[in-house]
Amino acid sequence: MPNLEKQLRYMEYVQREAGVRHQSTEEDNRIWELIKAGDLRSVDALRYNMEHHLAGTTSKDPLRNAKYILVAVCTLAGRAAMSAGMEPERSNTASDLFIQRADVMDDIEQIDQLMIEVVRFYTMEVAALDKKSVFSLNVSRALDYIYLHLHEPITVEEVANAVGISRGYFSSLFKQELGIGVAEYILSKRMEAARNMLRYSDMSYAEISQVLAFSSQSHFIAVFKKANGCTPKEYRMREAQ
Repeated sequence: MPNLEKQLRYMEYVQREAGVRHQSTEEDNRIWELIKAGDLRSVDALRYNMEHHLAGTTSKDPLRNAKYILVAVCTLAGRAAMSAGMEPERSNTASDLFIQRADVMDDIEQIDQLMIEVVRFYTMEVAALDKKSVFSLNVSRALDYIYLHLHEPITVEEVANAVGISRGYFSSLFKQELGIGVAEYILSKRMEAARNMLRYSDMSYAEISQVLAFSSQSHFIAVFKKANGCTPKEYRMREAQ
């Protein structure tokens, strides 16, 4: 996947969850735990499941069935990696890219190989993590929530409520684990998304400001300039060179 690293930097602003879910099995749990441990035996465990047809049948159409199973593998592997500390943005975007690749495939063997690539990718991501960056469950849920709602106005209280803890405790826990406040983190993620949209898309400044829930284009430009030291126009022109 030569373009994966470049594509991962472009965060998709409209998120969707895959609609296929599978019941947990002993084999699924083994893959989950191996991915969380950064152990490449996860790939062997997946191959075992595939060879013994343990994934189940979700469609009478073999090709569609393979694609549905790949979606389930992406979901399982991505959640396992996030629980081990992988950034939700990177995990979810990678899952989207894998699913998009599978969507245009018309060969079951190709899809099977892609499933192996999915598990290997997430396992290697976990293996490369600085274990100091592993977050608590509450903070991991907060990061996930922020990522999925980045295109909406988000308040600290709203995130705390989504996680299920008090605002005061949540704010303290978040800053302790990430080193910055919740509002500051949300803004940093919006700026990251804005930079990627400016760099990798033709979206107008008005469209980007609307997608990222700024009150107006002028507000977006002012915030972007303060955070990045240049206007969106200057940034886009510089990156295009």
